[in-house]
Amino acid sequence: MPTNAHYENFPVASPLLPKSMRAPVRVIYAFARSADDLADEGEALPEERISALMAYEAELDRIDQGRKPESRLFEKIASTLATYQMDTHYLRELLSAFRQDVRQTRYSTFDALLDYCRRSANPVGRIMLSLFGNTTPSAFQRSDAICSALQIINFLQDVAIDWDKDRVYLPQEDLQRFGVSEDQIAARRVDDRWRALMAFEVQRARAMMLEGAPLALHVRGRLGWELRLIVQGGLRILEKIEAVGYDVCRARPTLKISDWLLIGWRAFRFAG
Repeated sequence: MPTNAHYENFPVASPLLPKSMRAPVRVIYAFARSADDLADEGEALPEERISALMAYEAELDRIDQGRKPESRLFEKIASTLATYQMDTHYLRELLSAFRQDVRQTRYSTFDALLDYCRRSANPVGRIMLSLFGNTTPSAFQRSDAICSALQIINFLQDVAIDWDKDRVYLPQEDLQRFGVSEDQIAARRVDDRWRALMAFEVQRARAMMLEGAPLALHVRGRLGWELRLIVQGGLRILEKIEAVGYDVCRARPTLKISDWLLIGWRAFRFAG
């Protein structure tokens, strides 16, 4: 994610969503964003961050025990979960990922990174589908592919930002395979090895996104349109990474108005 921009691909009360659904989406977003801030923002020590996240866990415990939460945010969360007959599982998965962000800054394999995405990104998609009553295994599977792809695309955008936080989300096995060192990341040095590495990462993320993309055609109504825009937005970011020659350290790819017009057109054609 970009600096101080959280869940930029999370559909936060989008105008595309029915008005009745915007409040519960805002509640879930408030939980995810505030918990992410506890893990990632400010000057708190790691122990303080973990303690703050455990306080969130304790609030979820109160909800599960039928006790009144101590904060207004968690009162809203309890009400939302009850209304939509959901439990705290996916929220706990997010907290697990945020705690991991405090403790872990490198990932040895792509499978290890996917396990992190399973808890840091996939719960968001599953929560959204659950709010709209789409909870089939196939819907969840495709949603997971989209959400993990979006998370990885964020990592590809934010190599330099993450490096400044002493984090490297590019799998260590991939760095070794393509002969790219962390010193090269620190130096912002783009050469043939770096471009080969990033081309590999981009193609893998694109394949994941396309694997999940059929979900956008199977989900009806406004959420389906939201998903079409999200899918096309992720794919457009990958195109922009390619367009800058994979030099994401000096020119972080972002979506401009012209890109959103193109995304909207592609979403319309995709829907047809």
